Amino acid sequence: MNLYKGCSHGCIYCDSRSNCYHIDNFDKVRGKENALAILEHELARKKSGIIGIGAMSDTYNPFEIKYEQTRGALKLISKYNYGISIDTKSDLILRDLDLLKEINSKNNVIIKFTITTPNDALSKVIEPNVCPSSKRLKAIKELSANGIFTGIMLNPVLPFITDKEEDIKLLVRLVYESGAKFIHTYLGMTLRENQRDYYYEKLDKYFPNLKEKYLKYYGERYNLLTPNSQKLYRIFTEECQKYGILYKMSDIIKAYKKEIKTNEQISLF
Repeated sequence: MNLYKGCSHGCIYCDSRSNCYHIDNFDKVRGKENALAILEHELARKKSGIIGIGAMSDTYNPFEIKYEQTRGALKLISKYNYGISIDTKSDLILRDLDLLKEINSKNNVIIKFTITTPNDALSKVIEPNVCPSSKRLKAIKELSANGIFTGIMLNPVLPFITDKEEDIKLLVRLVYESGAKFIHTYLGMTLRENQRDYYYEKLDKYFPNLKEKYLKYYGERYNLLTPNSQKLYRIFTEECQKYGILYKMSDIIKAYKKEIKTNEQISLF
């Protein structure tokens, strides 16, 4: 679920700007009326499971500080004994550490921080309204220290911008030092209508002449794997193996799920 519509992070690469999602003025955040009442109605009617938050719009945007839609949702999720999966780029999530620990004591919790670069200065260009990568790593460290299964999504990897071999190695090491359990990556990005125009406009502004390189190399392609994706993925996996960090999604899912005890009594017959 998404508790907010739109996002104020301003990431130049965001796929959610694509026309297929039908979100007008994506950079304007809007809350969803009666979201918590609707959520409680749904939770009370269903069996326990894992609820995903933040796939389209970051649930920890600046408006969450005042309106606490996400915190309210976490209280309900705990009340009805559900688990939680959160995608975010914000260290505001630490505000809700108490609830995450409460949920974790009863069900599964996984937190996925998007980090695209270990370079704070570059992060400020491609993700202008997000806390820097270093702050996200500190948040991961605190969550991990409190027993919350946390890691990063190294997505997207921007061709000719964030696909440097030394940056990948550095980020894996920093993630290991933060206590994160996993890194998952795609080693590329997507570009489609509307989003493509926005991205190229930002390239012209911050990376002169790079748009022409994209057009020459990729044309109108949708999936843009980095030119060195095979070599980079080999280096990435070797670094993850060296530090004992999970990187396959199947292994990540298996690792964060635990056996859930219920209060049901088992009959002999």
